[in-house]
Formats: sequence, C-alpha cells, structure tokens
Amino acid sequence: MSEATPGPVRKRRLEDPTSTGSAAGQLDLARVATLAYSSEAPDHPVEQVLDGHCGPGGTRWLASEADTSATLVVEFDAPQSLSRVIYEVEETATERTQQVRVEASTDGGQSYRGVLVQEYTFSPQGATFEREDLHLELRGVTHLRLVIVPNQRGSGTATLTCLELFA
Repeated sequence: MSEATPGPVRKRRLEDPTSTGSAAGQLDLARVATLAYSSEAPDHPVEQVLDGHCGPGGTRWLASEADTSATLVVEFDAPQSLSRVIYEVEETATERTQQVRVEASTDGGQSYRGVLVQEYTFSPQGATFEREDLHLELRGVTHLRLVIVPNQRGSGTATLTCLELFA
C-alpha cells in the first residue's frame, strides 16, 4: 500500500472580532451623521465610541458627571434603514447597574419610539463588560438616541465603549 502525498492545504486567517475593519453594511457614522451628546469627560470624548478600539479595555466615551443620566443622539444627514445596532459597555471599578435605552425617530427628532431597554449589572469581581448586538428592521430613521442611566443601582458615570450601526 502506498501513501499519497496530500495536496496543498487551503487556509485563511479568521478575522479578529475586535479589529477596526468595518463589517459589511456598517455605516461610517463620522461620514453620515453628527453625534450630539449631553456631556463628555475631557479625557474620554464622544468620538471614542467610533474609533474602532472596541472590546474589553477599549477606549470609551464617559459623561462628565457621575450619577447623572446622559444622552447620545446619532443625527443622520439623510434618513437611514437600520438592520443592526451594536454597542458595548465596560465598568471595572465599581459595582453598579447601568440602563441603556435605545430609541429611534423618523420625524427629525420630534418624537421617538422605544427600540430596547436593557440593564447591565457590573461587579469588579465578576461581570465587567457587556456587548449588545441587536438585529432589527428600522426604516427612515433620522435620529437614533441612546439614553444611559448609570446608577439604577449603585453609583457610577454613564459610559459606552463602542457604537456600530448597520444598514
């Protein structure tokens, strides 16, 4: 019995899920929208949610005041269809529960419809990072609003590490 020599192996490297390359359908928010925000800490400005440094230990937007709700509004230049929303939250320092409400407007920001309300409980000895990946069907969206309540339980500052939207 003779042994056959195997043919060349076809291979490819898997993409790193935290890489900065944009996925199919991902909107370039810096190009198609303005980010309006209620506050920002000088060393953690709002543009850091778009810088591609996602995942645990990534850069982040941080509101300027603790224990105060904060708002981030994506104001689109033209109405958009949204099929997916991804955002991340990280808290490594304190035990607390943060609520994130996602709301959409199709009338230029005059009124909003609730899309999601989610609470995340963080503990330095346990859960410190959350990633939300929503699949949805929204048409004609002019504004997408995220309202962050940092202190549902405990004390903290509103924060997001990443925001990605897909057509």
